[in-house]
Amino acid sequence: MKLFFSLSFFLTCFLTTSAQAVVETAPPNYIRSVIFSGPDSHSGVPVIRLGEPLILKFDDIIGDEANYYYTLEHFNYDWSPSELLKNEFLEGFDNVRITDYRNSFNTLQLYSHYELNIPNEDTRGLKVSGNYLLKVFNEEKELVFSRKFMVYEPLSQVAVTVRKSRDVKFIQTRQVINFEVHSPDFIIRTPEESVWAVILQNNNLKTAIFNIRPQYHIGTTLVYKFDQLTSFWAGNEYLNFDSKDLRAATVKIRYIDVQELYHHYLFKDRIRAFQPYTYNPDINGKFVVRNFQAQDDDIEAGYVWTHFSLETLEPLEDGELHLYGEFNNFQLDESTRLSFNYQTGSYETARLFKQGYYDYKYVFLRNDGVLDEGFISGNFVSTENDYSVLIYYLPPGGRYTRIIGVGHANSLNITN
Repeated sequence: MKLFFSLSFFLTCFLTTSAQAVVETAPPNYIRSVIFSGPDSHSGVPVIRLGEPLILKFDDIIGDEANYYYTLEHFNYDWSPSELLKNEFLEGFDNVRITDYRNSFNTLQLYSHYELNIPNEDTRGLKVSGNYLLKVFNEEKELVFSRKFMVYEPLSQVAVTVRKSRDVKFIQTRQVINFEVHSPDFIIRTPEESVWAVILQNNNLKTAIFNIRPQYHIGTTLVYKFDQLTSFWAGNEYLNFDSKDLRAATVKIRYIDVQELYHHYLFKDRIRAFQPYTYNPDINGKFVVRNFQAQDDDIEAGYVWTHFSLETLEPLEDGELHLYGEFNNFQLDESTRLSFNYQTGSYETARLFKQGYYDYKYVFLRNDGVLDEGFISGNFVSTENDYSVLIYYLPPGGRYTRIIGVGHANSLNITN
């Protein structure tokens, strides 16, 4: 009885620490083109298998070869600090300077390009699965930015399906994720109390659904067949532009101007929420740095001011309009906010991008803090989205939550 009380108390404390959950620190304006990925390049928030490499790339457009250092931290399921000591989750050591950097070549905007690969000769690898945070500091030990990532162990199989909503009100606008967790060779004890699931849409942790408990279990299989609890707004396909050639207009770029840097003016976009759905292949919000004339995109791709315009005829009330995409880790800030131009009847902004292919969309941030992704783009059940399901497990007496399985599905295979 005493053991049961202690375990219940621990779980209660564990679940109520969300107020202390860590949040990512967005990079300052001079840090650009942050790419954080596992072996599958440009995969949004990295979800890697234990033992797989991790790659971080970013540019400092001050270009003065500044010194940057990195540390790694381990977290619980709810992103509260883990009890593990550094040597319990990390082989080797961190708080090391990033020594792999090069200066840009043949570009109008000078920058220093940095790259960090883990494992390396100092940080030889991670020992346990779970949630992690990579922090980057300057030489004054000030935090510059941080990024989350997850490491899993393949101890279970996660079968994921995408379905239409059973609620008639949402059958054309929402996508429901059902899944099963099979663990014939790994014993999961008290799954109702020790297992949590997280669902990511297009590898965007900011819109993920957390704290999903098993609906029921049959033998060694956990079953999740919820409807509203595990449903996402379907959204719409991302818009895109391609600036691989700074001097040539494309199907999306209306005209080009040259000042201190190149300026690309995109064709005016329009509200799609009330238009019929049209399939337009995208890469689900991601981006790819590229310069078709370069041999090394990392240091030869230039920076260009890209100008956006969304026709609304009149200003929108009770909120702000923002650009949205993985180009800045789905972060809303002043660089993504659009302002209404009364002369053109459009919302407009300009943002500095490294040459490449970029997905983007317009989202509406309400004054109450609610992000409405479909306000401008609409929500259509036929939209193609990627989904990932992560299974967390806290064994009895365990000191940290493990990620014991990951499953994937795409909404192109949606069923009723």
